[in-house]
Amino acid sequence: MRFKRTYVKFRNSAFRNFIRRHEKYAPLLFFIGGFIFDTLTLGRIDRVYDLTVLSLHMTFLTTMLYLFNLAEDGKWIGTFLERFQEYFPLAVQFSFGGLSSAYVIYFSRSVSMSKTISFFVILVLLLLANEVLKRRISNKYLQFGIYFFISFTFFAFMIPVVFKEMSTTIFIISGLLSLSITLGLIILVYIKSPSTKAEISITKVIGLVLTLYLSINLFYYFNLIPPVPLALDEGIVAHSVQKENGNYLVTYERDDWYIFWRDHRLQFIQQPDEKVFVFTSIFAPTAIKKAIFHRWKWYNPDSKEWEETDKIGFDITGGRNAGFRGYTYKNNVKPGTWQVDVITEEELVLGVIDFEIIMNPDLQPKRVVQRKF
Repeated sequence: MRFKRTYVKFRNSAFRNFIRRHEKYAPLLFFIGGFIFDTLTLGRIDRVYDLTVLSLHMTFLTTMLYLFNLAEDGKWIGTFLERFQEYFPLAVQFSFGGLSSAYVIYFSRSVSMSKTISFFVILVLLLLANEVLKRRISNKYLQFGIYFFISFTFFAFMIPVVFKEMSTTIFIISGLLSLSITLGLIILVYIKSPSTKAEISITKVIGLVLTLYLSINLFYYFNLIPPVPLALDEGIVAHSVQKENGNYLVTYERDDWYIFWRDHRLQFIQQPDEKVFVFTSIFAPTAIKKAIFHRWKWYNPDSKEWEETDKIGFDITGGRNAGFRGYTYKNNVKPGTWQVDVITEEELVLGVIDFEIIMNPDLQPKRVVQRKF
């Protein structure tokens, strides 16, 4: 009786009325709500709290997708779920937002922001497409497509943390696990839901998932996917790097105050016979050990091609909250445009540090600062 009174109170609540008045925008609001929630609460992928939240999101999303797709067949009529089935799509959007926001948080630790932004834009575009095609047949294709994309990313983060190892084999295991769970969910919904069976072709939806699976693996093969859960916290071209009492003292030229996305100046003014340093700080989950390389490249203006000059490596061990610190340097450098790719032994790119070396004895370094790491 008490539960019934609670439900009646909820049914007539301002929240329920607000949702119904703004039904068109509710999924987007719940997506944003999930994003904001995780932005305020998540920090490290290897924390028990973060692992728990991500696992609960993924479990909740899988359950809600199953309940939502069967609701159209009246499966929950006469059960307590009937009272809440209008909120199933909102719950799905909340988990989409929660999981995607977690990925953006972890990716955003990297100096190279392009992949992070692209990832988030893809998810938002898929969400908007899902809303535009809400009542069309392709809606279910989009649901399962987005689910697979998110679950693949989930396991790409989770499996390396659980096994404390990063490799191509681990990435393949993550993909196969995600593929198996997604196909299992699709087949289960297809068998249990007559409306789904009438709306979609099981061959087409499985073909869609397999296409996405192959595409992600191709992205991995061509080094277009960041090597999660590693992330480049800092990447600085510097005039000197010194180790003192367990700290690294990095001297470099700071950029203008309004360049908030980068700390060092792109124009590196080299003094006669001065070494050029590149300092990096890389986040890695606890107990993960990995070989990292700095690949130095110079742009040849005559051939209009990048020429690799050095590939210098060092090993990192995860666990330090501020990242594992390391640096490389060069003595004999040429003036012009340079890039240092921060890569794994599989040549997956953590980030790219761009700068231009200027050799002019009449110029002095600008806004020189020393920072402790």
